[in-house]
Amino acid sequence: MAKSKTVPDNEKIAVVTGGARGIGLEICKELLGMGMTVTAVDIQEATLQAAKTEVGSDKFQTAVLDVTDSAGFEKLVNDVVEKHGRLDVMVNNAGITRDNIVIMMSDEDWDLVLKVNLKSAFIGTREAGKVMMRQRCGSIINMSSYSGLEGNRGQGNYAASKAGMIGMSKSAAKELAKRNVRVNCVCPGFIQTEMTDAISQEAKDIALTMIPMQKMGLPTHIARGVAFLASDASEYITGQTLSIDGGMHM
Repeated sequence: MAKSKTVPDNEKIAVVTGGARGIGLEICKELLGMGMTVTAVDIQEATLQAAKTEVGSDKFQTAVLDVTDSAGFEKLVNDVVEKHGRLDVMVNNAGITRDNIVIMMSDEDWDLVLKVNLKSAFIGTREAGKVMMRQRCGSIINMSSYSGLEGNRGQGNYAASKAGMIGMSKSAAKELAKRNVRVNCVCPGFIQTEMTDAISQEAKDIALTMIPMQKMGLPTHIARGVAFLASDASEYITGQTLSIDGGMHM
């Protein structure tokens, strides 16, 4: 068997989709703190530039991309490999919501959420997987959700996309494991972000009753979990779903 071409965590090359703000940006910061070179991907150039100014590191690079564009995603991965010689970590974090109850949900909102959330993770897994199989090493981390494990009122499309991501990731993990390529999911629970800041206090109070730890998580909690799965500390972990939710999913 050919020897796996592993590299130290502080020399790894990573790509994070949806990496310009929120949880995605926190993931980028955590990986940068480990010494990795990180390319943050977002569809909006202005958001990426703001993130670049905030981070202020030469190891923080950016790329404008519609993550549902297969050809564009393939080019992005190829460009990263051409520039750095490899790709060690792919974090498929990009996602959107278009909430409504199932009986009122439009075809357009269903299709868009499945496309942005699930298809993009599939494309990212496929394109990174090709590179990592040749390298005989790599870690792919797909950002699922508590909703993908339990469902959630008003989020039939979002829950379906996140549940599908778990199934896809397990399948890919089985396919890529022989080449020392790992595929795992992270499932955030109720995390304090701009999105949760916008909801009513009443809704927050209801959500807190579902969390055994009785508090919302922070983006850094998710970022640390992703960093663990990206690191050599998790080298024997694949096909798993890591819930970071204060105990919501037990």
